[in-house]
Amino acid sequence: MEPLEDQTTSQERRGALQALGAVMVAGMVASPGPAAAQGNQRMSAGARDNAALGLRLQGVQHFGLTVQNMERAYEFYTQVLGGTEVFRHGDFQGDVVQNTLLADQEILANELGVNPRTIGVPDLRSGAQRLDVRFIQFDNVVIELLQYRDADQPMGGPKAFAEPVQHMSPAFPRMMHICFHIQDDVDFNKFITDLEAESARRGMPQVRANRIVRVATEAARRSAPQSANTNKVTVAPSDGWELIYCKGPEGEQLEFVKAIGPVKQRFAKTLSERQKARS
Repeated sequence: MEPLEDQTTSQERRGALQALGAVMVAGMVASPGPAAAQGNQRMSAGARDNAALGLRLQGVQHFGLTVQNMERAYEFYTQVLGGTEVFRHGDFQGDVVQNTLLADQEILANELGVNPRTIGVPDLRSGAQRLDVRFIQFDNVVIELLQYRDADQPMGGPKAFAEPVQHMSPAFPRMMHICFHIQDDVDFNKFITDLEAESARRGMPQVRANRIVRVATEAARRSAPQSANTNKVTVAPSDGWELIYCKGPEGEQLEFVKAIGPVKQRFAKTLSERQKARS
């Protein structure tokens, strides 16, 4: 890789940093819980700076998901699952953004002696590729949708810069999933049936949930009885979990759960004790 020539003016650098701050931080859009806020107020700034790392956090602000088709993903997470857009920002490019997001991958490409593009590194630096983001608010967490696209592709379009990963077994290290919490009084089996039907109606047949019975074909999965949708765990300490694993419209791994009975009480007790310890 050739040495980089820094032609960015100080004004352009400030603008890029401000824009990147909107992407990477976005912490202002989600308020900390009451207990966390009280804990932060009771601890002086100096004491907080020297406290354990965990005491300097406010919790999880968002999960990020890089998508192939931004509009499809946006439709699923807002219109199907009911999230609310916080804001969107896009056309990110330039040296500062490239360095912040992709420096480790460029170093790896240099060490391997390969073109960074061959290992999925876009060229935001020159603007050949661009980055767009949208933040979706749910009740207790934010999901950030990211799309890296070629500059000649429209913002929000169906074509990403890199080809999507085709095999996304949750057993792969580094694989992540997004877990949605279902209301206690919802019929879980019917929820999954309705989710698949609504997604298919919108042209998203890839939104598919696993079954608790063995199936060898897609036809068998579809024909399984509705009662086979949900895994209800009865063994302590997970007794009270109800869950299903499901692929989203981008091939991403999703999980839907209910936490009732004993497992719900365990989570509530741990949260209460944690809040007391932080106050």
